[in-house]
Amino acid sequence: MTSPVKNSPGNTHAPPERVLSTLNEDGSRRWLTPRPMPGRFMSGRRIVAYLLILIFTAIPSISLNGRPLVLLDLPTRHFTIFGMTFLPTDTLLLAFFVVAIFVGVFLLTALLGRIWCGWACPQTVYLEFVFRPIERFFEGTPGRRLRPWQGNPVGTVAKYVVYLAISLYLAHTFLAYFVGVERLAVWVRQSPFEHPAPFVVMLVVTALMLFDFSFFREQTCIVACPYGRMQSVMLDRNSLIVTYDTQRGEPRGPLKRARRPEQADVSLPVVASGGDCIDCGMCTVCCPTGIDIREGLQMECVGCAQCIDACDAVMTKLHRALGLIRYSSQAAVSGESRRLLRPRVVLYPLVLLALIVGFLITLSFTGGFDLSVLRGLGSPFTNRPDGTIGNTVKIKIVNRRDTEATYAIVAEGIEGLVVSAEENPVTLAAGEVRTVPITLVAPRGALDDGGKQITVSVTDDSGQVRTRPFQLVGPAGGLRIGP
Repeated sequence: MTSPVKNSPGNTHAPPERVLSTLNEDGSRRWLTPRPMPGRFMSGRRIVAYLLILIFTAIPSISLNGRPLVLLDLPTRHFTIFGMTFLPTDTLLLAFFVVAIFVGVFLLTALLGRIWCGWACPQTVYLEFVFRPIERFFEGTPGRRLRPWQGNPVGTVAKYVVYLAISLYLAHTFLAYFVGVERLAVWVRQSPFEHPAPFVVMLVVTALMLFDFSFFREQTCIVACPYGRMQSVMLDRNSLIVTYDTQRGEPRGPLKRARRPEQADVSLPVVASGGDCIDCGMCTVCCPTGIDIREGLQMECVGCAQCIDACDAVMTKLHRALGLIRYSSQAAVSGESRRLLRPRVVLYPLVLLALIVGFLITLSFTGGFDLSVLRGLGSPFTNRPDGTIGNTVKIKIVNRRDTEATYAIVAEGIEGLVVSAEENPVTLAAGEVRTVPITLVAPRGALDDGGKQITVSVTDDSGQVRTRPFQLVGPAGGLRIGP
């Protein structure tokens, strides 16, 4: 690990301590080549990672209720999630959904620390279990002997060719979430000139992924992602984190052989010079973000448990108890009792439950179509030649169904009230949004007091009804305005 940069009279701009684990003292990039450490946590993370990759790849091809499981159609602004289609008008549903995600992240962090970063984040999953294994195959594993094809320019070129192929595959999979696998399959077989915009998007996404996983790498977690900097307000002393037991490990020191004054027998047992930590450095050479966990909780720690596997392997060889580095909490390591029930752990689930209930209630009122009734532009009312009063109204109908539907418009609340429209009933295609201008015509005498509350109803061909109140206006006291 990089040692702290010390201030000196000739180095007035040097920081008092290490700024980033990926920077050398002179400010240059410190390239990290962590050594993989086999162990129980690495095995568990590998299973989780490959399962998540399989899920990510399969989701665009899975259908539910006749719809894609996930399809974020930006041009038409139709968003299908778990077989349900949401429209731009579903702002309340979107608000419930987004806030629930954030509260869920807060709850997960309060309980399990940065378990998402180390076990499920796509950056960690693809970098540690796809790209870095490929790099080790072509360029060798730190601390191990190179194979014939490793450590030469040919291997480096082959590595980037494989990187490019995987980035292309990931970009196409990512694009399938927004256009669907059927349309994507057609585009792949066509010339790029027939769909230039999606082709450019695919190239940009491929370039970004290639840049991220081949160059930027752990910098994404340390510099770009805000989650590490937010952990200080989401964690508390009882949150689960990767910790080093200082009481057991310190003072750390290398192993030494016991010697008697009268002889130096190399067969004598090996003993430690202090605590259980022998300062072997294995916990640092395996860290994917380049930190030393023995310095305490740090922003760069993603909770991947590689240092736990490394330390447990050393402790096993020394026949000592495991867990010198372990998943624990700051309170537990300090000798305090860990409190599972605390204010934030109680508050977050209550807020999350309220958001889920609000989402489900709002969703229950979302049927096959949406209806909005708006007053038309211009004069609020007109005197018609036949002596009646007309109010211009705009009826906005959103067909949420996957099939064509017909909608009949009716107005009630005044005797003799008539709906005048060029088209009524109105036929809308699947997912279509249309604003239909109509005129509500009422007898003059019905509006002599200046206005009347009525109800506008729209019924679709399945019998579903939506109603909205509307205020008709007219000349107060029978005053005639206009022709």
